[in-house]
Amino acid sequence: MRFPFEVAFSEVEANLDEFVTAIFSCLASEFLVMPKGIGFIDYPVFEKGYEALKQATSAFEDISRESILKAAFDVPISIIVIRTILGFTPPEWAYLATQRTGVRVDQGFARALDRKIRLAPLKPLKKGAVTGERIKVLMEVACQLLRDGAPAVGADKLHRLDKADTRSGKESIRHLTSMGVPYSMVLYERFLGRPFAGHRDSVSELVGDSLESAIEDVLSKAGISYRKTKRAERIPGFDQTPDFIIPNEFNPQILIEAKITEDDGTARDKVTRVQHLGTLSIAGQPPNQPKYEVIACIAGRGFGVRREDMKKLLLATRGKVFTSKNFDQLIEFTHLREFQTKQV
Repeated sequence: MRFPFEVAFSEVEANLDEFVTAIFSCLASEFLVMPKGIGFIDYPVFEKGYEALKQATSAFEDISRESILKAAFDVPISIIVIRTILGFTPPEWAYLATQRTGVRVDQGFARALDRKIRLAPLKPLKKGAVTGERIKVLMEVACQLLRDGAPAVGADKLHRLDKADTRSGKESIRHLTSMGVPYSMVLYERFLGRPFAGHRDSVSELVGDSLESAIEDVLSKAGISYRKTKRAERIPGFDQTPDFIIPNEFNPQILIEAKITEDDGTARDKVTRVQHLGTLSIAGQPPNQPKYEVIACIAGRGFGVRREDMKKLLLATRGKVFTSKNFDQLIEFTHLREFQTKQV
């Protein structure tokens, strides 16, 4: 099977479907395995927070601010358990607390508290004046919501508390704790998100980093000078910052975009980004003489769904599309070989 980077661009243009099939054959997905990342909470730790909360509330019979505050400060992971029962994000919880009590709880504080707990889930929290007051407010509102349950709403609407464990207040929680399936495990899976989606979103950058690290490894071993840009960094001369610039932004000769996605909708957006760089490379240039070479290094099943999107990617890069299965050919079949100083 021939790959588009191995042949002249004119041949790629004449046989787009053939080369789309070739790229599709190399796209592998690793969506079943994810990095844990910093601050991942394992189930045994989460369950300690659940048990601390259960003991403090006498098996959820006494849901009062006083009953859960001690657990919150002594076993901080219990705060995340409470948030998981509610089914809120940290900013949502902070917003409701501010709205209902008039005490300002910043969304930034809520996020910082959540991260602090994830990093040290069993380390007791210090009862500082500001922090302590905000946590008390969060607990107070949580108790109100858990005691009251879901209010009635219109037939065409759905309340966020209309869940099996919060619909009827504390009675719903107590009912679930007495059923066969461990309630703590149900909460843990909710905490990770529609299965694991919440966690998958939180480590999306780490997944992308694995692809960029593979590219860095190829470039470094070949002794090629490169500039790896940072997220949201602004580079003069580029309204859209590429992931890698060779040799640097002061003399851009090669641009590399590293893109990974498991979703075809997201893949379309990423293809559009590469297309834009392809357009910049030929703006004001003579035919077949782009200012710089645009290379796409891709991974994930999302790119293997829409054939028309892959055709656009091949045209935008003039056939220079690589997957993790042929990174070893990245230098040989691109202008990167002109910057190579070490033999691999």
